[in-house]
Amino acid sequence: MTKIILVRHGHVDGIMPERYRGRLELPLTATGRQQAEATARRIQVAWRPAAVYASPLARTVATGELIAAPFGLSVRPVAGLNDIRYGEWQGLTPDEARLLWPEEVDTWYRAPHLASIPGGETLQAVLTRVAGALEEILRHHSESAIVLVAHDSVNRLILLHALDAPLSRYWHLTQEPCAINELDFAKGDFFIRSVNETWHLRHLRPA
Repeated sequence: MTKIILVRHGHVDGIMPERYRGRLELPLTATGRQQAEATARRIQVAWRPAAVYASPLARTVATGELIAAPFGLSVRPVAGLNDIRYGEWQGLTPDEARLLWPEEVDTWYRAPHLASIPGGETLQAVLTRVAGALEEILRHHSESAIVLVAHDSVNRLILLHALDAPLSRYWHLTQEPCAINELDFAKGDFFIRSVNETWHLRHLRPA
């Protein structure tokens, strides 16, 4: 069995008020670093990972480094875990994007599995690369715990994949900054132990 500790990165600017962040390089805020440190302590108490993997963006790598340090591990960047490519929407607020692409933005929030982001990726395209990356990682860790540090969109898709749930349920999952999800992978199937766990952050002030 492989234990998967799936983590979203810590807080960055652009989460609230919302902007389409995607591939933007955004550093962790002071709050985000505190969240990552608290997450590292939570993981250190409960698990002993053999490896820490992360999306190659700075915010996920920084979160992963804080988690990896107590175990003497280095973060292994994986391109397949990168955030969704928002194309023409990247850096815009939903209201700004809606002025130029009203129908596309409406579809994104109403029926995300049917959405086509101008110059960006579809959810199916993201799921295909994320599932491929996950399969490759699991192939190297058949009997250990691993940490994956990724993004809101990527984590939602991994959870939908694990549940064998349709992409239309994308907005029915929540991933807070530095939330922890615990999954087991055994005999070719996923077993979800927890989703969007944030109690380890309760002592921190909201960002």
